[in-house]
Amino acid sequence: MTAPLLTRRLRPVELYIVDAALAVAVGGLLGPYAALESPLHGGVREPLWVSVLVGFALGLPLAVRRRWPITVAAVISSVATVALITGVIPNYAAAAPGLAVGLSFYTVAVSTTTRRSLPSAAGCLALVSVALALTGGDLWSRTGAVVYGAVMIAPAWAIGWLVRERRALAARQGEHLVRQAAAEERLRVTRELHDVVAHTLSLIVVKAAVANHVAETDPREAGAALRVIEETGRNALTDVRRVLGALREDAPYAPAPGLDELPALARQAAIGGVDVRLDVRREEPSGAVPESVGLTVYRIVQEAVTNVVKHAGPAACRATVTVTPCEVRVEVTDDGRRPVLSNGTGHGLIGMRERVTLHGGEFHAGPRSGGGYAVTATLPYRGAA
Repeated sequence: MTAPLLTRRLRPVELYIVDAALAVAVGGLLGPYAALESPLHGGVREPLWVSVLVGFALGLPLAVRRRWPITVAAVISSVATVALITGVIPNYAAAAPGLAVGLSFYTVAVSTTTRRSLPSAAGCLALVSVALALTGGDLWSRTGAVVYGAVMIAPAWAIGWLVRERRALAARQGEHLVRQAAAEERLRVTRELHDVVAHTLSLIVVKAAVANHVAETDPREAGAALRVIEETGRNALTDVRRVLGALREDAPYAPAPGLDELPALARQAAIGGVDVRLDVRREEPSGAVPESVGLTVYRIVQEAVTNVVKHAGPAACRATVTVTPCEVRVEVTDDGRRPVLSNGTGHGLIGMRERVTLHGGEFHAGPRSGGGYAVTATLPYRGAA
């Protein structure tokens, strides 16, 4: 709980309060106190109102330093230079205007580009260094005056520049994460739509061919095929609405298909001429498998059966799903009455491999030595005890 509090950025109202407090502290207290000091070797003794005016001229611009950073820095630097040269602020009290100058140039470095802030800092350093060199006397040499001015300005500018670069890096990283999340979401939706549409259209094409073939000789069989097409299409529309609805924040949540929907999937595949013998072996209760793993198992079986319908049907297919305490193993095989047309690089196989890889599992697909095709996958879902 402490880390977010320490890294939380202040709100605009809070920033204005901070700036107003700085303006009051420098302009109302530190600036007038420095201006009221007298030079070491005598000299200017200005009226009280002049000291107060110089103090406020140094501090009050800090209240708007975030809105006009370069202007504020130029004003404070000019006031500090005049005050030091005229002796209103003695050279030994230069820390007071130095604080105001440093705060202003920290803001310049944070809020403006390096191309703009660096020349401004160099100009301010030249002004303040000239003023310190002219009024140094026995306190420091001209070189010491330049060093003292650099000590007042350079660290503040450098810290501001580092903060700006760090914020820019964080913003770039945030944008990269957003783009990566969007790409992953598009890939997920693409996989889901491919699985739904490919499976459904395969069944629809098979039954449409049956209906077209028997339309004149057996109207009853044709009508049954059309009813299957209607039911399959309705189910597909429901799945598509669920997938697309997940992209909307206000859409009601619909549970994704999982292990419990596998029997219905097997019955639906039988419509396409594929005899699916489903065997689900559970060593863990049904609720132990995460929803994402259950969905992946369902999609693997669905895609494998769809490939049988498209490339090897009519055929016999066996789907075995074994749920252990640590992983889910999937194996889908067919007897391969027709040659397998897939070369292992189709979108369906790629999608299955991506799903399994996402869960850190293993995936294999290829022809069987005795004929037919086999798809196997292992999906870990719990670390071994």
